[in-house]
Amino acid sequence: MRTASLTFQALSKQLKFRHLMLLDALAHTKNMRLAAEQMNVTQPAATKTLHDLEELMGASLFDRLPREMRPTELGALVISYARRALNDLERFVNEINVRKEGGYGHLVIGAIPASFGNIVTAAIKAIKQRRPLLTIKLFEQSSDQLLIGLEQKKFDFIIGRFTENRQKEIFNFESLIDETLWVVVNGQHPLLKKKKLSINELGDWPWILQPASSPSRQLMEESFSQAGMAMPANLTETPSAFPMLQLLQSSEMVTLQPRSAVSEYVKRGILGRLPIKFDRKLSPYGIITHKEDIMSGSAQEFIVTLHEIVRKMH
Repeated sequence: MRTASLTFQALSKQLKFRHLMLLDALAHTKNMRLAAEQMNVTQPAATKTLHDLEELMGASLFDRLPREMRPTELGALVISYARRALNDLERFVNEINVRKEGGYGHLVIGAIPASFGNIVTAAIKAIKQRRPLLTIKLFEQSSDQLLIGLEQKKFDFIIGRFTENRQKEIFNFESLIDETLWVVVNGQHPLLKKKKLSINELGDWPWILQPASSPSRQLMEESFSQAGMAMPANLTETPSAFPMLQLLQSSEMVTLQPRSAVSEYVKRGILGRLPIKFDRKLSPYGIITHKEDIMSGSAQEFIVTLHEIVRKMH
Protein backbone atom coordinates (compact mmCIF):
# COMPACT_ATOMS: atom_id res chain seq x y z
CA MET A 1 0.00 0.00 0.00
CA ARG A 2 1.42 3.37 -0.96
CA THR A 3 2.50 5.82 1.72
CA ALA A 4 2.55 9.04 -0.29
CA SER A 5 0.89 12.07 1.30
CA LEU A 6 -2.83 12.46 0.68
CA THR A 7 -3.77 15.55 -1.32
CA PHE A 8 -7.00 17.50 -1.47
CA GLN A 9 -7.07 17.17 -5.25
CA ALA A 10 -6.82 13.38 -5.15
CA LEU A 11 -9.41 13.04 -2.41
CA SER A 12 -11.92 15.40 -4.02
CA LYS A 13 -11.70 13.50 -7.31
CA GLN A 14 -11.84 9.94 -5.97
CA LEU A 15 -13.73 9.97 -2.65
CA LYS A 16 -17.33 8.82 -3.15
CA PHE A 17 -20.34 8.78 -0.87
CA ARG A 18 -20.39 4.98 -1.14
CA HIS A 19 -17.00 5.02 0.60
CA LEU A 20 -18.46 7.05 3.45
CA MET A 21 -21.57 4.86 3.69
CA LEU A 22 -19.44 1.72 3.91
CA LEU A 23 -17.28 3.24 6.65
CA ASP A 24 -20.36 4.13 8.67
CA ALA A 25 -21.87 0.66 8.17
CA LEU A 26 -18.63 -1.08 9.14
CA ALA A 27 -18.25 1.09 12.22
CA HIS A 28 -21.71 0.00 13.37
CA THR A 29 -21.61 -3.69 12.40
CA LYS A 30 -17.85 -4.43 12.64
CA ASN A 31 -18.58 -7.11 10.03
CA MET A 32 -18.11 -6.89 6.25
CA ARG A 33 -20.99 -9.24 5.42
CA LEU A 34 -23.46 -7.30 7.58
CA ALA A 35 -22.17 -3.98 6.24
CA ALA A 36 -22.65 -5.20 2.68
CA GLU A 37 -26.22 -6.29 3.46
CA GLN A 38 -26.94 -2.91 5.03
CA MET A 39 -25.75 -1.21 1.84
CA ASN A 40 -27.58 -3.73 -0.36
CA VAL A 41 -24.39 -4.76 -2.23
CA THR A 42 -22.47 -8.03 -2.44
CA GLN A 43 -19.72 -8.73 0.05
CA PRO A 44 -17.01 -8.80 -2.68
CA ALA A 45 -18.19 -5.38 -3.87
CA ALA A 46 -18.03 -3.99 -0.33
CA THR A 47 -14.58 -5.50 0.17
CA LYS A 48 -13.36 -3.87 -3.06
CA THR A 49 -14.84 -0.51 -2.01
CA LEU A 50 -12.92 -0.64 1.27
CA HIS A 51 -9.73 -1.73 -0.53
CA ASP A 52 -10.04 1.20 -2.97
CA LEU A 53 -10.57 3.63 -0.07
CA GLU A 54 -7.57 2.32 1.83
CA GLU A 55 -5.51 2.64 -1.34
CA LEU A 56 -6.65 6.23 -1.65
CA MET A 57 -5.83 6.95 2.01
CA GLY A 58 -2.52 5.13 1.80
CA ALA A 59 -3.20 3.26 5.05
CA SER A 60 -5.32 0.51 6.57
CA LEU A 61 -8.51 1.82 8.14
CA PHE A 62 -9.54 -1.43 9.89
CA ASP A 63 -7.70 -4.22 11.66
CA ARG A 64 -9.01 -7.55 10.32
CA LEU A 65 -9.50 -9.60 13.50
CA PRO A 66 -10.96 -13.14 13.69
CA ARG A 67 -14.36 -11.98 14.96
CA GLU A 68 -14.58 -8.35 13.95
CA MET A 69 -13.19 -5.48 11.92
CA ARG A 70 -11.87 -2.90 14.35
CA PRO A 71 -11.10 0.68 13.22
CA THR A 72 -7.47 1.73 13.39
CA GLU A 73 -6.62 5.11 14.89
CA LEU A 74 -6.63 6.61 11.40
CA GLY A 75 -9.80 4.68 10.59
CA ALA A 76 -11.60 6.23 13.57
CA LEU A 77 -10.66 9.68 12.26
CA VAL A 78 -12.00 8.91 8.78
CA ILE A 79 -15.19 7.36 10.23
CA SER A 80 -15.79 10.54 12.24
CA TYR A 81 -15.58 12.59 9.04
CA ALA A 82 -17.83 10.13 7.20
CA ARG A 83 -20.58 10.48 9.81
CA ARG A 84 -20.40 14.27 9.74
CA ALA A 85 -20.56 14.32 5.96
CA LEU A 86 -23.49 11.88 5.78
CA ASN A 87 -25.47 13.75 8.44
CA ASP A 88 -24.80 17.02 6.61
CA LEU A 89 -25.97 15.46 3.34
CA GLU A 90 -29.15 14.15 4.98
CA ARG A 91 -29.97 17.62 6.30
CA PHE A 92 -29.33 19.05 2.82
CA VAL A 93 -31.60 16.48 1.12
CA ASN A 94 -34.38 17.13 3.64
CA GLU A 95 -34.09 20.88 3.09
CA ILE A 96 -34.26 20.49 -0.71
CA ASN A 97 -37.33 18.22 -0.52
CA VAL A 98 -39.17 20.54 1.85
CA ARG A 99 -38.50 23.55 -0.38
CA LYS A 100 -39.57 21.65 -3.53
CA GLU A 101 -42.84 20.72 -1.85
CA GLY A 102 -43.62 24.35 -1.10
CA GLY A 103 -42.46 24.34 2.51
CA TYR A 104 -40.37 26.93 4.29
CA GLY A 105 -37.47 24.66 5.12
CA HIS A 106 -36.78 22.96 8.42
CA LEU A 107 -34.63 23.32 11.51
CA VAL A 108 -33.10 20.57 13.64
CA ILE A 109 -32.37 21.95 17.10
CA GLY A 110 -31.00 20.30 20.22
CA ALA A 111 -31.60 21.86 23.63
CA ILE A 112 -30.93 21.15 27.28
CA PRO A 113 -34.02 20.76 29.51
CA ALA A 114 -33.32 24.03 31.32
CA SER A 115 -33.95 26.03 28.15
CA PHE A 116 -37.41 24.62 27.48
CA GLY A 117 -39.34 26.27 30.29
CA ASN A 118 -39.47 29.86 29.09
CA ILE A 119 -37.06 30.35 26.20
CA VAL A 120 -37.19 27.64 23.53
CA THR A 121 -40.95 27.16 23.66
CA ALA A 122 -41.50 30.93 23.48
CA ALA A 123 -39.14 31.18 20.50
CA ILE A 124 -40.96 28.39 18.66
CA LYS A 125 -44.30 30.09 19.28
CA ALA A 126 -42.96 33.41 18.00
CA ILE A 127 -41.31 32.08 14.85
CA LYS A 128 -44.30 29.86 14.03
CA GLN A 129 -46.49 32.97 13.94
CA ARG A 130 -44.22 34.38 11.23
CA ARG A 131 -43.36 31.10 9.45
CA PRO A 132 -46.19 28.61 10.05
CA LEU A 133 -44.86 26.18 7.41
CA LEU A 134 -41.35 26.02 8.89
CA THR A 135 -40.75 22.48 10.18
CA ILE A 136 -38.90 22.40 13.51
CA LYS A 137 -37.43 19.20 14.92
CA LEU A 138 -36.53 19.61 18.58
CA PHE A 139 -34.42 17.17 20.59
CA GLU A 140 -33.91 17.32 24.35
CA GLN A 141 -30.60 16.00 25.70
CA SER A 142 -27.79 16.88 28.08
CA SER A 143 -25.06 19.23 26.84
CA ASP A 144 -22.45 16.50 26.40
CA GLN A 145 -24.73 14.46 24.13
CA LEU A 146 -25.88 17.52 22.19
CA LEU A 147 -22.29 18.54 21.49
CA ILE A 148 -21.50 15.09 20.11
CA GLY A 149 -24.51 15.41 17.80
CA LEU A 150 -23.51 18.91 16.72
CA GLU A 151 -19.98 17.76 15.92
CA GLN A 152 -21.51 15.01 13.78
CA LYS A 153 -23.67 17.64 12.01
CA LYS A 154 -26.96 16.24 13.30
CA PHE A 155 -28.21 19.67 14.38
CA ASP A 156 -28.36 23.13 12.83
CA PHE A 157 -27.42 24.45 16.26
CA ILE A 158 -27.89 23.55 19.91
CA ILE A 159 -28.69 25.34 23.15
CA GLY A 160 -26.45 24.18 25.94
CA ARG A 161 -23.04 24.55 27.61
CA PHE A 162 -19.51 23.51 26.80
CA THR A 163 -18.37 20.47 28.77
CA GLU A 164 -14.74 20.32 27.55
CA ASN A 165 -12.20 23.04 26.70
CA ARG A 166 -11.46 21.51 23.27
CA GLN A 167 -15.03 22.28 22.19
CA LYS A 168 -14.23 25.98 22.12
CA GLU A 169 -11.96 25.32 19.14
CA ILE A 170 -14.76 23.61 17.18
CA PHE A 171 -17.85 25.64 18.08
CA ASN A 172 -19.02 29.22 18.49
CA PHE A 173 -20.91 30.20 21.65
CA GLU A 174 -23.42 33.01 22.24
CA SER A 175 -24.47 33.36 25.88
CA LEU A 176 -28.20 33.45 26.57
CA ILE A 177 -28.78 33.31 30.31
CA ASP A 178 -27.14 32.61 33.68
CA GLU A 179 -28.81 29.79 35.54
CA THR A 180 -29.53 29.26 39.24
CA LEU A 181 -29.94 25.73 40.57
CA TRP A 182 -32.76 24.68 42.90
CA VAL A 183 -33.08 21.53 45.00
CA VAL A 184 -36.66 20.37 44.52
CA VAL A 185 -38.96 17.55 45.65
CA ASN A 186 -42.64 16.73 45.22
CA GLY A 187 -45.10 19.17 46.76
CA GLN A 188 -45.89 16.89 49.74
CA HIS A 189 -42.35 15.82 50.60
CA PRO A 190 -41.53 15.47 54.34
CA LEU A 191 -38.41 17.65 53.95
CA LEU A 192 -40.60 20.66 53.10
CA LYS A 193 -41.70 20.82 56.74
CA LYS A 194 -38.18 21.82 57.78
CA LYS A 195 -37.44 25.55 57.83
CA LYS A 196 -33.69 24.97 57.95
CA LEU A 197 -31.91 22.30 56.01
CA SER A 198 -28.30 21.49 55.17
CA ILE A 199 -26.89 19.43 52.35
CA ASN A 200 -25.66 16.90 54.94
CA GLU A 201 -29.28 15.86 55.56
CA LEU A 202 -29.90 14.89 51.93
CA GLY A 203 -27.42 12.06 51.47
CA ASP A 204 -29.75 9.23 52.50
CA TRP A 205 -32.65 10.27 50.24
CA PRO A 206 -33.07 8.87 46.72
CA TRP A 207 -31.89 11.28 44.03
CA ILE A 208 -32.66 11.80 40.37
CA LEU A 209 -29.83 13.51 38.51
CA GLN A 210 -28.45 14.47 35.14
CA PRO A 211 -25.76 12.13 33.70
CA ALA A 212 -22.30 12.24 35.27
CA SER A 213 -20.79 14.39 32.50
CA SER A 214 -23.39 17.17 32.84
CA PRO A 215 -22.41 20.52 34.47
CA SER A 216 -25.18 20.35 37.12
CA ARG A 217 -24.12 16.85 38.15
CA GLN A 218 -20.49 17.93 38.42
CA LEU A 219 -21.49 20.90 40.57
CA MET A 220 -23.47 18.64 42.89
CA GLU A 221 -20.59 16.17 43.22
CA GLU A 222 -18.25 19.04 44.11
CA SER A 223 -20.74 20.34 46.70
CA PHE A 224 -21.09 16.91 48.34
CA SER A 225 -17.30 16.54 48.36
CA GLN A 226 -16.82 19.95 50.00
CA ALA A 227 -19.33 18.92 52.69
CA GLY A 228 -17.27 15.77 53.33
CA MET A 229 -20.02 13.51 51.99
CA ALA A 230 -20.09 10.64 49.56
CA MET A 231 -22.50 10.85 46.66
CA PRO A 232 -25.92 9.29 47.41
CA ALA A 233 -25.99 5.57 46.68
CA ASN A 234 -29.64 5.61 45.54
CA LEU A 235 -29.44 7.36 42.16
CA THR A 236 -31.54 7.51 39.02
CA GLU A 237 -30.05 9.25 35.97
CA THR A 238 -31.92 10.90 33.10
CA PRO A 239 -31.18 13.90 30.88
CA SER A 240 -34.87 14.35 30.08
CA ALA A 241 -37.26 16.64 31.95
CA PHE A 242 -40.43 14.55 31.46
CA PRO A 243 -39.36 11.37 33.30
CA MET A 244 -37.71 13.54 35.94
CA LEU A 245 -40.99 15.34 36.65
CA GLN A 246 -42.99 12.11 36.65
CA LEU A 247 -40.61 10.45 39.10
CA LEU A 248 -40.58 13.47 41.41
CA GLN A 249 -44.35 13.65 41.59
CA SER A 250 -44.74 9.95 42.36
CA SER A 251 -41.89 9.43 44.84
CA GLU A 252 -39.82 11.03 47.59
CA MET A 253 -36.87 11.62 45.29
CA VAL A 254 -34.74 14.75 45.49
CA THR A 255 -33.24 16.50 42.47
CA LEU A 256 -31.03 19.44 41.55
CA GLN A 257 -32.47 21.32 38.58
CA PRO A 258 -32.15 24.72 36.86
CA ARG A 259 -34.65 27.22 38.21
CA SER A 260 -36.15 27.87 34.79
CA ALA A 261 -36.97 24.19 34.34
CA VAL A 262 -38.94 23.82 37.58
CA SER A 263 -40.05 27.28 38.76
CA GLU A 264 -43.52 26.99 37.19
CA TYR A 265 -44.12 23.63 38.91
CA VAL A 266 -42.98 25.10 42.24
CA LYS A 267 -45.31 28.09 41.77
CA ARG A 268 -48.25 25.71 41.21
CA GLY A 269 -47.35 23.58 44.24
CA ILE A 270 -46.63 20.46 42.19
CA LEU A 271 -43.02 20.62 43.35
CA GLY A 272 -41.45 22.19 46.41
CA ARG A 273 -38.12 23.96 46.71
CA LEU A 274 -35.82 23.00 49.57
CA PRO A 275 -33.87 25.80 51.34
CA ILE A 276 -30.47 24.68 50.08
CA LYS A 277 -28.15 27.21 48.45
CA PHE A 278 -25.04 26.55 46.41
CA ASP A 279 -22.09 28.93 46.47
CA ARG A 280 -21.31 28.20 42.83
CA LYS A 281 -23.57 28.81 39.86
CA LEU A 282 -23.66 27.00 36.57
CA SER A 283 -21.89 28.68 33.71
CA PRO A 284 -24.32 30.44 31.33
CA TYR A 285 -25.98 28.32 28.70
CA GLY A 286 -26.34 29.62 25.19
CA ILE A 287 -26.45 29.03 21.46
CA ILE A 288 -23.69 26.77 20.15
CA THR A 289 -22.98 26.54 16.43
CA HIS A 290 -20.37 24.65 14.43
CA LYS A 291 -17.63 26.95 13.15
CA GLU A 292 -17.71 25.18 9.78
CA ASP A 293 -21.45 25.69 9.25
CA ILE A 294 -23.16 28.52 7.38
CA MET A 295 -26.45 29.22 9.14
CA SER A 296 -29.61 29.12 7.03
CA GLY A 297 -31.96 32.07 7.09
CA SER A 298 -34.39 30.13 9.29
CA ALA A 299 -31.67 29.26 11.78
CA GLN A 300 -30.47 32.87 11.93
CA GLU A 301 -34.03 34.09 12.50
CA PHE A 302 -34.59 31.57 15.29
CA ILE A 303 -31.35 32.64 16.99
CA VAL A 304 -32.35 36.32 16.78
CA THR A 305 -35.74 35.38 18.27
CA LEU A 306 -34.05 33.60 21.19
CA HIS A 307 -32.02 36.71 22.01
CA GLU A 308 -35.13 38.90 21.79
CA ILE A 309 -36.98 36.67 24.25
CA VAL A 310 -34.08 36.75 26.73
CA ARG A 311 -33.95 40.57 26.53
CA LYS A 312 -37.67 40.78 27.31
CA MET A 313 -37.19 38.50 30.33
CA HIS A 314 -34.77 41.04 31.81
